[in-house]
Amino acid sequence: MRSLPLPLTLTARLSPVVVLACAGWALTSGPLAQAPAAEHKAEGRTAKQSSASAPSTSAETKTYAAAPAPCASVAASTVKSLVPGAKAGGKEIPSTDTNVRRTCSWNALQGYDYRWLDVSFEITDSDADATQSYTDRVKEKSGGGDVPGLGDSAYSVVNLTTEDKQQTREGTVLVRASNALVIITYNGSDFESKKAPSTDVINKGAIKAAKDAVAALEGGRTN
Repeated sequence: MRSLPLPLTLTARLSPVVVLACAGWALTSGPLAQAPAAEHKAEGRTAKQSSASAPSTSAETKTYAAAPAPCASVAASTVKSLVPGAKAGGKEIPSTDTNVRRTCSWNALQGYDYRWLDVSFEITDSDADATQSYTDRVKEKSGGGDVPGLGDSAYSVVNLTTEDKQQTREGTVLVRASNALVIITYNGSDFESKKAPSTDVINKGAIKAAKDAVAALEGGRTN
């Protein structure tokens, strides 16, 4: 039990009735009183209701809700110049979720000259997610450089591999546009000379395909 202040104790010896009345006031209405539990609960409910009803400002609007048709994303003239002999329509690769990822592939052997082109679109939940994925992939593919004027950010890299004395040169272009990623893979080999096309030919070809693909993506913008 809470001990009474000294003045009340002294008064109790003189007038018990007055002291009890004063003590009751001090404990229920005076400075020693505690706020009713019901009042605290009501305030808590009001705060929670206000918080729940307040609109969220953290959700981001997705610029791109779905990947475009990849086989229609590269102009027929581009396909003809990069992959001679390939059908302009290409072949779409099966995907488990076409809203998230879609890929089209073109390849052809003309004489002894072989070319392969892949164009992929990946849709993420936010610009931040796309930026993180783009950054991680660029780190994995060192040795390249930025491509100015393409999407929000773009990067290209070309690598040469040799297997059984046969060279293959492959270029990759990564592009981030808002919450979407565009990935271009372009490679070539000459089976007669066993040499690969030059770095300049592969790099410029991959960038050309990337420009077509980004234009197709932006043309299907949802917002």
